[in-house]
Amino acid sequence: VMKVVFITGTIYLIYMMRYKTPICQTYERDNDSFRYELYLLGPCALLGLIFTEDYTVYDCLWSASIWLESVAIVPQLVLMQQRREVENLTSDFVGCMGAYRAFYILNWIYRYFAEGSVNWIGWTGGIIQTGLYCDFFYYYAKSKWYGSKLVLPGAS
Repeated sequence: VMKVVFITGTIYLIYMMRYKTPICQTYERDNDSFRYELYLLGPCALLGLIFTEDYTVYDCLWSASIWLESVAIVPQLVLMQQRREVENLTSDFVGCMGAYRAFYILNWIYRYFAEGSVNWIGWTGGIIQTGLYCDFFYYYAKSKWYGSKLVLPGAS
């Protein structure tokens, strides 16, 4: 049920961002310059081929999707770092996405102790993804604590 809600919500968000006015008019293609096809797709496909349990098409694609999911937030984080000042809706969305992954880690811990279940590829990808959020979480929590807008530090 949770996956169906997540996938349905994701499809709805994509629809809203692409086609629903006024949301679709806020996309700034000029600022969205991260070359994900070069820095994320190829390496994740390669990792999917290297780190897979069975060398079937399904398993290689599943493994690649886990690696891609772990770094899928990178373009958003890069854009927010470039812009520095982050809108509340955007920061709340990214915060919820990070919290979603952090709760997944709690689920893995529970399943490990309750069922002895271990999924090294999923665990590694999840830890990488959560690690990518750490810097963002610090500034997000700080902005919420002080009731201010999220402002990320500039690159020096």
